[in-house]
Amino acid sequence: MSNPRIATLDDLLSDGVSGRHVLVRADLNVPLEGGQISDAGRIEASLPTIRELSEAGAKVIVAAHLGRPGGKPDPELSLAPVAEELSERLGQYVQLAEDVVGEDAHERANGLTEGDVMLVENVRFDPRETSKDNAERRELAEALAALAADNGAFVSDGFGVVHREQASVATIAEFLPAFAGRLVEREAAELSSMVEDPERPYVVVLGGAKVSDKLAVIERLAAVADRVLVGGGMCYTFLAARGIDVKASLVERDLVDTCRGLIERFGDTIALPVDVVAAEKFDAEAESRVVDADAIPDGWLGLDVGPRTVEAFAEELSGARSVFWNGPMGVFEFERFADGTRGVAEAIVAATKNGARSVVGGGDSAAAVRRLGLDEAGYSHISTGGGASLELLEGKELPGLKVLRRG
Repeated sequence: MSNPRIATLDDLLSDGVSGRHVLVRADLNVPLEGGQISDAGRIEASLPTIRELSEAGAKVIVAAHLGRPGGKPDPELSLAPVAEELSERLGQYVQLAEDVVGEDAHERANGLTEGDVMLVENVRFDPRETSKDNAERRELAEALAALAADNGAFVSDGFGVVHREQASVATIAEFLPAFAGRLVEREAAELSSMVEDPERPYVVVLGGAKVSDKLAVIERLAAVADRVLVGGGMCYTFLAARGIDVKASLVERDLVDTCRGLIERFGDTIALPVDVVAAEKFDAEAESRVVDADAIPDGWLGLDVGPRTVEAFAEELSGARSVFWNGPMGVFEFERFADGTRGVAEAIVAATKNGARSVVGGGDSAAAVRRLGLDEAGYSHISTGGGASLELLEGKELPGLKVLRRG
């Protein structure tokens, strides 16, 4: 990142961590199905920092959350399966405290030896983690810092939460010297490169359900990119802004004028679908057909971009040197409406093979890559943070990054 720079793991390691307690805030908020982890991507992304600290002789204490337990213990949201998966992937036993900052967490932290790794229980089991009261957050942050004892340090490596003003994310830096882990450092650099100095031609692909979720990102990236390809549910508000009757498709009526203004402001920079896969209703088995974007049957709704749109978007991507993608092109969770997302995702892989730098903005886009069985290695970088990546691209100051800055 540009000045002021953020303090990194290299800065911490240069001071030496052998024998020191290091508290790592990781993003281990993985999806569970029947108590089993269905996508371990975030755990895998957290390994480099944890492993590097462990191998350097640190006594590593990992804090993380899972789901939204509402500030109280919930056995179904325990980090037990995460501790098990983390142990397997690290190749060493990771013990799990039965509480966040209670007696068991302290006893385990005090008993750590060089290279050991432990995990405290779901930090959101404690209501102070997400409290709006700064004093309450400071109480928990101070208690977490106490686990690291004297001469401890804090490493922020949960990029997916750096946009949150929470005890274990930002307030903790009031009590321990704070450093960016490998993941946070890379995420900040990769995403910043998409707005600060992208190699051209620069193509942005935006999808997802609502324009309202990404309005600020659209405005900022459209001012930087050579082309912005719009798909997903949000494209129907843009199509409506062009005077097209999209029938029962999702349209944010209060944003039609805003989208019309964006089209007028950025002109040919914004590209919209020319055809869509329309369905009789929002259902995985609904009758569907490919139609021109301006020929959706009465009462039907668009649930995916069509094959001619995929072809047109792929052509735009073929000559790109920089690509940013955030948001699916359709309801990819339904197999018959996944072809648009798959086709565009594969076109980004092809562009990457041809030398483009491609960044996937986390959230549903990252989920789509995995769900559709696409090769994650086909992209230059897949972000672990949906909301965090968007807010960084919007130019917002993220609390979890602000506390890492020096100078």
